[in-house]
Amino acid sequence: QGELVESGGGLVQAGDSLRLSCTASGRLFNRYTMGWFRQGVAKEREFVAAISWLNDTTYYADSVKGRFAISRDNDKSTSFLQMNKLQVEDTARYYCGAAWKTDAVTREDVYNGWGPGTQVTVSA
Repeated sequence: QGELVESGGGLVQAGDSLRLSCTASGRLFNRYTMGWFRQGVAKEREFVAAISWLNDTTYYADSVKGRFAISRDNDKSTSFLQMNKLQVEDTARYYCGAAWKTDAVTREDVYNGWGPGTQVTVSA
Protein backbone atom coordinates (compact mmCIF):
# COMPACT_ATOMS: atom_id res chain seq x y z
CA GLN A 1 0.00 0.00 0.00
CA GLY A 2 3.04 2.29 0.18
CA GLU A 3 3.19 5.10 2.68
CA LEU A 4 0.22 6.11 4.82
CA VAL A 5 -0.12 9.64 6.12
CA GLU A 6 -2.82 10.83 8.50
CA SER A 7 -4.01 14.42 8.80
CA GLY A 8 -6.83 16.44 10.29
CA GLY A 9 -6.15 16.14 13.99
CA GLY A 10 -6.22 19.07 16.36
CA LEU A 11 -7.47 20.58 19.60
CA VAL A 12 -11.23 20.88 19.89
CA GLN A 13 -13.86 21.21 22.59
CA ALA A 14 -16.22 18.48 23.70
CA GLY A 15 -19.16 18.26 21.32
CA ASP A 16 -17.16 19.46 18.32
CA SER A 17 -16.38 17.53 15.15
CA LEU A 18 -13.22 16.65 13.27
CA ARG A 19 -12.54 14.78 10.05
CA LEU A 20 -9.37 12.76 9.84
CA SER A 21 -7.86 11.74 6.52
CA CYS A 22 -5.45 8.95 5.66
CA THR A 23 -3.82 9.09 2.26
CA ALA A 24 -1.89 6.19 0.76
CA SER A 25 0.89 6.71 -1.74
CA GLY A 26 0.99 3.20 -3.17
CA ARG A 27 -1.12 1.44 -5.74
CA LEU A 28 -4.03 -0.92 -5.26
CA PHE A 29 -5.61 1.20 -2.51
CA ASN A 30 -8.98 -0.20 -3.51
CA ARG A 31 -7.82 -3.69 -2.50
CA TYR A 32 -6.97 -2.77 1.09
CA THR A 33 -9.16 -2.72 4.14
CA MET A 34 -8.52 0.58 5.91
CA GLY A 35 -8.70 0.80 9.66
CA TRP A 36 -8.43 3.49 12.31
CA PHE A 37 -6.97 2.82 15.73
CA ARG A 38 -6.14 5.16 18.58
CA GLN A 39 -3.80 5.24 21.52
CA GLY A 40 -4.19 7.48 24.53
CA VAL A 41 -1.48 8.32 27.01
CA ALA A 42 -0.53 5.24 29.02
CA LYS A 43 -3.11 3.18 27.15
CA GLU A 44 -2.90 0.39 24.63
CA ARG A 45 -3.76 0.98 21.00
CA GLU A 46 -7.45 0.24 20.43
CA PHE A 47 -9.64 -0.33 17.43
CA VAL A 48 -11.90 2.53 16.34
CA ALA A 49 -13.29 1.78 12.89
CA ALA A 50 -12.57 -0.07 9.67
CA ILE A 51 -13.89 -0.24 6.14
CA SER A 52 -13.43 -3.31 4.02
CA TRP A 53 -12.39 -3.05 0.39
CA LEU A 54 -14.98 -5.77 -0.24
CA ASN A 55 -18.40 -4.14 -0.45
CA ASP A 56 -17.27 -1.24 1.78
CA THR A 57 -18.50 -3.05 4.88
CA THR A 58 -17.87 -0.90 7.96
CA TYR A 59 -16.99 -1.84 11.51
CA TYR A 60 -17.02 0.31 14.65
CA ALA A 61 -15.98 0.09 18.26
CA ASP A 62 -18.96 0.35 20.59
CA SER A 63 -17.52 3.51 22.12
CA VAL A 64 -17.75 5.42 18.82
CA LYS A 65 -20.76 3.82 17.18
CA GLY A 66 -23.28 6.46 16.20
CA ARG A 67 -20.73 9.29 16.52
CA PHE A 68 -17.95 8.34 14.09
CA ALA A 69 -18.22 7.40 10.44
CA ILE A 70 -15.54 5.83 8.28
CA SER A 71 -15.48 6.16 4.51
CA ARG A 72 -13.08 5.86 1.62
CA ASP A 73 -12.44 7.50 -1.74
CA ASN A 74 -10.56 5.02 -3.89
CA ASP A 75 -9.91 7.59 -6.63
CA LYS A 76 -8.02 9.70 -4.09
CA SER A 77 -6.49 6.72 -2.24
CA THR A 78 -7.85 8.23 0.95
CA SER A 79 -9.79 6.99 3.94
CA PHE A 80 -11.74 9.37 6.14
CA LEU A 81 -12.88 9.24 9.74
CA GLN A 82 -15.64 11.73 10.50
CA MET A 83 -15.80 12.24 14.25
CA ASN A 84 -18.84 13.97 15.69
CA LYS A 85 -19.87 14.74 19.25
CA LEU A 86 -16.31 14.35 20.40
CA GLN A 87 -15.73 13.54 24.05
CA VAL A 88 -12.76 14.08 26.32
CA GLU A 89 -12.35 10.30 26.30
CA ASP A 90 -11.66 10.44 22.54
CA THR A 91 -8.37 12.22 23.19
CA ALA A 92 -5.64 10.05 21.64
CA ARG A 93 -3.24 9.73 18.78
CA TYR A 94 -5.12 8.28 15.83
CA TYR A 95 -3.45 5.90 13.42
CA CYS A 96 -4.62 4.48 10.14
CA GLY A 97 -3.63 1.07 8.91
CA ALA A 98 -4.02 -0.94 5.73
CA ALA A 99 -4.77 -4.65 5.57
CA TRP A 100 -5.13 -7.23 2.83
CA LYS A 101 -7.68 -9.10 4.90
CA THR A 102 -11.40 -8.45 5.07
CA ASP A 103 -12.04 -10.31 8.31
CA ALA A 104 -10.78 -9.87 11.86
CA VAL A 105 -10.23 -6.22 11.00
CA THR A 106 -10.65 -5.13 14.60
CA ARG A 107 -7.32 -6.80 15.40
CA GLU A 108 -4.18 -4.70 15.22
CA ASP A 109 -2.03 -7.59 13.98
CA VAL A 110 -4.11 -7.92 10.81
CA TYR A 111 -2.74 -4.67 9.42
CA ASN A 112 0.28 -4.65 7.17
CA GLY A 113 1.29 -1.02 7.51
CA TRP A 114 0.62 2.08 9.59
CA GLY A 115 0.89 5.82 9.33
CA PRO A 116 2.69 7.97 11.91
CA GLY A 117 -0.59 9.14 13.43
CA THR A 118 -2.34 12.43 14.09
CA GLN A 119 -3.13 13.84 17.53
CA VAL A 120 -6.68 14.56 18.59
CA THR A 121 -7.18 16.42 21.83
CA VAL A 122 -10.65 17.11 23.19
CA SER A 123 -11.02 19.59 26.01
CA ALA A 124 -13.96 19.74 28.40
